[in-house]
Amino acid sequence: MDPYTTDELKEKRIKKYIDRMPSLSTTAMKVTEVCNNPNTSPNDLNRVISLDPVLTAKVLKLVNSAFYSLPHQITSLTRAIIMLGINTVKNLALSTAIMDAIHTKSLKTNFALDINAFWLHSLSVGVISKLLAEINEVPFIQRDQYFMAGLLHDLGKILLSNYFAEDYSAVVNLVKEEQIPLPVAEKRIMKTDHTMVGKMIAKKWRLDETISSVLACHHTVWESNKEHMDILRIVAIANTYSYILKTGSAGDDYPDTSGMQDMIEEAGFSEESFSKLNNIVQKEIEKASVFLEISN
Repeated sequence: MDPYTTDELKEKRIKKYIDRMPSLSTTAMKVTEVCNNPNTSPNDLNRVISLDPVLTAKVLKLVNSAFYSLPHQITSLTRAIIMLGINTVKNLALSTAIMDAIHTKSLKTNFALDINAFWLHSLSVGVISKLLAEINEVPFIQRDQYFMAGLLHDLGKILLSNYFAEDYSAVVNLVKEEQIPLPVAEKRIMKTDHTMVGKMIAKKWRLDETISSVLACHHTVWESNKEHMDILRIVAIANTYSYILKTGSAGDDYPDTSGMQDMIEEAGFSEESFSKLNNIVQKEIEKASVFLEISN
């Protein structure tokens, strides 16, 4: 007789799967290390990225994309790094490495969620997070961190939806049948949720504390420490707002909005803040989609 319950076996399988996931690329880890040094210069970053022709091409493609709409084409890697900023280049390297590690191109045939709707939602949350950061006058150099946090916030769903496709399909169906928040359905059927899995993935890949907190606490903002409260609050608001706008879907079509008004007020947003968003979100999503295309 098996000494483990079905739930315990499932938890062990999730942990085993994460343990076996490939590490992020050496280039991505080196780029992150270099970028985390406050004294890093564009030339320092150039020396690392220039050794990776694929990442070099992606940096140049991004800087010359509609996302930035520069008047002249940039052909120098160092110049591209200067124009994009060190944080943006770090985020591109990190997102590229994550896409490669989770094999996103193979997910369309074995995925409980609609993969296209999933990435549209993720992109939407990233864009809205960045726009809200701008409204809140977050320093320009930090805004791409908000975009990246929003883009990756549901990373745990990728593992659950792909590796446990049958169970996760039951989760998605339960959400629709009972009109309940996705994390509630996840815990009822799988005894875990995507934030717990996201936290495990963040630990495996040694993601920075800010991104790790967003993966783990975007549905339970009050459980995070105060250091990451501002970005967590904005990503949580952006996540809910994205569902209101119906830009894509990651399965949580009946999100828990309790406490949302308090978060909006604590973050200092007004009705005018959101009316500004309505007119530009779709256009910004279309522009930002190139970031996802380049990363993938």
